[in-house]
Amino acid sequence: QLKLVESGGGLVQPGGSLRLSCAASGFTSDYYGIVWFRQAPGKEREGVSCISTSDGNTYYADSLKGRFTISRDNAKNTVYLQMNSLKPEDTAVYYCAAAWPTCPSRWDERGKYNYWGQGTQVTVSS
Repeated sequence: QLKLVESGGGLVQPGGSLRLSCAASGFTSDYYGIVWFRQAPGKEREGVSCISTSDGNTYYADSLKGRFTISRDNAKNTVYLQMNSLKPEDTAVYYCAAAWPTCPSRWDERGKYNYWGQGTQVTVSS
């Protein structure tokens, strides 16, 4: 059974950091793309970043480049999202999702993904 489980969310002060994890299990292929989306209250779900496990290619939303870093540990089937210099507007539920065999060409389109995790809440507030 395919499963994605996010963890690492929480409450952090502005300027702080968090590292989110997305653990994948039940995949029959070693090659896939993992994307992070986020959804703030009353807003559309937006793409944050995507990484391909086969070659490590990464993609970011332009507005988040330099603050967020996506990485992978293939041995653990886990993808990480390191978030630095967090701002109140980063507050959202963060979801990971999977696509095969790599990040899609339009990686930030929600409809490209069929498998989603349950999400983890990130709150940036003083």
